[in-house]
Amino acid sequence: MRLLVLGSAAGGGVPQWNCLCEVCRLAWAGDPRVQPRTQSSIAVSADGEQWVLLNASPDLRAQLDAAAPLSPLTNAAPTDKRRSPIAAVLLTNGDVDHIAGLLTLRERQELTVYATESVLGVLADNSVFAVLDPRHVRRQPIRLEEAVQPVAGLELSIFAVPGKVPLYLEGDNVEIGGESEMTVGVRVSANGANAYYIPGCASVTGDLKERVRDGDVILFDGTVYHDDEMQRAGVGEKTGSRMGHLSMAGESGSLQGWDGYAPVRKIFIHINNTNPVLVEGSPERATIEAAGWELAYDGMEIEL
Repeated sequence: MRLLVLGSAAGGGVPQWNCLCEVCRLAWAGDPRVQPRTQSSIAVSADGEQWVLLNASPDLRAQLDAAAPLSPLTNAAPTDKRRSPIAAVLLTNGDVDHIAGLLTLRERQELTVYATESVLGVLADNSVFAVLDPRHVRRQPIRLEEAVQPVAGLELSIFAVPGKVPLYLEGDNVEIGGESEMTVGVRVSANGANAYYIPGCASVTGDLKERVRDGDVILFDGTVYHDDEMQRAGVGEKTGSRMGHLSMAGESGSLQGWDGYAPVRKIFIHINNTNPVLVEGSPERATIEAAGWELAYDGMEIEL
C-alpha cells in the first residue's frame, strides 16, 4: 500500500494568504526553517496505479501538478485523451478545505465520491457542485463502520470521531466533541497493512486508541500546538477546541492522550499556519519528535 501526502496544512495553508503570524512571516520571507504546505489531503493506492483521494482540498490543482503518480501520463495508452489514475474521492467531513477541491474534478472524469449521507447532503444543498456531471461522477453514500472497495485491493471504512459540524453550518448552539457521521476517520487496508487518516478530532478517547491498534500508521489531527494559539498569535479569537480540534500540548492534548501508545507510527497532519512545530529546530518541534511523532509534509510518501 502507498500513501502520498498531497497537502499537510489546515485550512489556508502555510503561509496563509493574508497572515503575518510569526510562522507565516518566516514563510513569506523564504526562511528555510518553514516549509510551505498546502491544505490537507492524501492519496492512497494498493498497487500504485489506481488511486483514491481522501478529501479534496482547494489546493488540489497544484497538488496534482506536484504528484507524478497522479498524472494522466501514468500508465496511459496513446489513444487515451482523458484519463486519470484517480478513481474515487472519500470525504471525512464537509469542511470547505476538504470539499472545495471537488470543483477541480469537473472535466467529465469517471469518479465516485464517497461520503456519509449528511456530507453528501451538504453537497446536494449547494448547487455549485452540480458541475460534477452525474453521468460521470457518482455520489455513493457510505455508512459508519461500512467497508467499501473503491478500487481493486484497497478497502476503506469510516468511523465517527469527536468533532463538530462545518463552520458554515454552525447555529447559535454548537455541539463540540460529539460523535456523528459529520466528522469521520478512515481506515485504509491493503495487502495486509492498515493505515488510519484522522485529520479532524476533538479528543483522544479510549475507544479511538483501541480502534487503531491494528494500524501500521496513523495520520492524526495536528492543527494547533496550544489550545489558545490563535489568540497568542494575535490572528483570531477561537481556541482549537472551539474549532473541534484538540491541541498537541496540554493536559487534554494529543501528546498526553497518545502517551505510551507505541504500536502505531504516528504522524501529525492538518497543521495550522500558527503552529510553532512548523518551524524546524523549534522547541515545540523537538517536543513532538521526542514523543515519537513525525510531522507530515507535502509530498511525503509512506509505503506499507
